[in-house]
Amino acid sequence: MTDEFAGETFDLLSRDRGSVVVADDGVPLAVREVGPECAPLTTVFVHGFCNRMTGWHFQRSHLEGMWGRTIRMVFFDLRGHGNSGVPRRDTCTIPHLARDLDAVIRALVPDGPIVLVGHSMGGMAILSYVGQHPDLIGSRVVGVGLIATAAQPLGDVGLARTLNTPVVAGFSTAARRLPRVVQGGRGAGKKVLAPILRSASFGDRRISPAIMWHSEQMIHDTPLKTLVDFLPSFKKHDEAAAVPLLAEIETLVVCGDRDVLTPFRYSKAIAEGLPDTELVKVPGAGHMVQLERAQLVSEAIDRLVTRTVESLPAPSQWSEWVRVATDSVDRRPRRADRARRRVHAWVTRGFRRSFPFSPGSSSH
Repeated sequence: MTDEFAGETFDLLSRDRGSVVVADDGVPLAVREVGPECAPLTTVFVHGFCNRMTGWHFQRSHLEGMWGRTIRMVFFDLRGHGNSGVPRRDTCTIPHLARDLDAVIRALVPDGPIVLVGHSMGGMAILSYVGQHPDLIGSRVVGVGLIATAAQPLGDVGLARTLNTPVVAGFSTAARRLPRVVQGGRGAGKKVLAPILRSASFGDRRISPAIMWHSEQMIHDTPLKTLVDFLPSFKKHDEAAAVPLLAEIETLVVCGDRDVLTPFRYSKAIAEGLPDTELVKVPGAGHMVQLERAQLVSEAIDRLVTRTVESLPAPSQWSEWVRVATDSVDRRPRRADRARRRVHAWVTRGFRRSFPFSPGSSSH
């Protein structure tokens, strides 16, 4: 079988603008940004368990191609993942991830509308953030995309069940008794965890070897301490009360029908609480649906951004910014024209609803 992604290095984000945001408890969070800081809309991506921001590689490329410099994208590595710092065990919880998301927003997106997109544990963190900041839904957060995630405790199904093995239990015990030894266990992580997570990550055995390699590399690079410290959170996680708060904004829910880590029924339950959401059931796809069916997921997120843009007011003060931004999208006329058409509909639409902020102000 020919691998259409052979040669893909998945290093696109490493060339983007980088910075470090310090979480409220001092953990450094590695961040990458695409697009101008003054863009009228920012999309913040939150990756999943045992992943890193490069898990959004295809979505980052697709949205830049569709929108050019008319939107900004912000990506960051969760605590204990990727290039972010290693946290204390008691802070490896979904609510703490929500607080990290808040720290990133406060530092890098202090004003303006935001779309939040999360995969797996990242989606859970977004729901926790919504529950912690209900006043920002509609006033700051104007769109949410939830990819292969759950609002309710996973309990004895899904991710919690898949990783509830004697091997993982042994590492959990070691993490409590010998934390320094386990902290250095990256190589062992690949041997022990890759077979478990790989079997549950993809629904199609014919998955691209390049994509499989990247997924396994993200697992390999995640310390075992991170895995065992976060695992109890999945059983305790319950953000069902946050779902109705999203009813007034644009939403998207995506899940593969072969996802055994966060089974489709959890996505369906979220969608049932949001009558106007777009629910996308991806045939044959597993948990890493944003890699396995990258084009489909990218297009769904693009539709979410488009709906969000069309729902926003367009203060006349932004018209000149949009003209300048789209004139300098890059030197590819088709891309610039596409961005101009999309944002033109936004700018000329006028105020479709009340939106209590103005460019340059801070409402957070």
